[in-house]
Amino acid sequence: MQTILVINSKGGCGKSTISANLASYYATNGVKTAMLDYDPQGSTMHWLSARPAHLPRIHGIHACKPRSGLTRVWQMTVPPGTGCVIIDAPAGITGLAFQEMINRADAIVIPVTPSSIDIHATSAFVRDLLLIGRVRRSGIRVGVIANRVRRDAPQYEPLKRFLASLGIPFVTSLADSDSYITAAESGTGIHELDKEETAFEREQWAPLLKWLSAPDPGEMSEEARPRLNLVSITR
Repeated sequence: MQTILVINSKGGCGKSTISANLASYYATNGVKTAMLDYDPQGSTMHWLSARPAHLPRIHGIHACKPRSGLTRVWQMTVPPGTGCVIIDAPAGITGLAFQEMINRADAIVIPVTPSSIDIHATSAFVRDLLLIGRVRRSGIRVGVIANRVRRDAPQYEPLKRFLASLGIPFVTSLADSDSYITAAESGTGIHELDKEETAFEREQWAPLLKWLSAPDPGEMSEEARPRLNLVSITR
């Protein structure tokens, strides 16, 4: 079972959107998928409630909301046979809940939006994240993606240089597209919408999905590695 944690200390970077689209992708590709929503707003739970019944089911757990009659362990248990778990983390998460998420994760995806304030906050968050011993010792992979990027967005070169110094890939960038609004409102994901209409968005998702599926980024071919780490981030 693979567990993917989508997290950033900064709010408004689209963690729930990334989480929902990851979950829908895996579910649509035949992987039994579960989502843990730690956000008190329950954005991914709301998205799941709108999901059409004919689409592959995604098991949802509102992780920050205690359920009567269940211990914490039982509440957080995913169904047998689950192949992928997506964790949607809230902004500003700290303490035991933060450590609990880290302990479960195989890969950590950090979205960042194209503003100097968000880039600075994300750099600080990445630095703090790497101070957690298990991230280094257990080889949990950490990758950063740009989200809600406009065509006239500034370059991410300072952030890319900082990440490169830590050995963390800047995996891809995702455009500020109306397709994500359509998917969110319908309980679907980009990979469940019309292929022709979402061809551009699917192409942008490809490096992230490839990175998540690779056993070790270091094992990727020379041809694939530059695209993974140096994908275009301007629009």
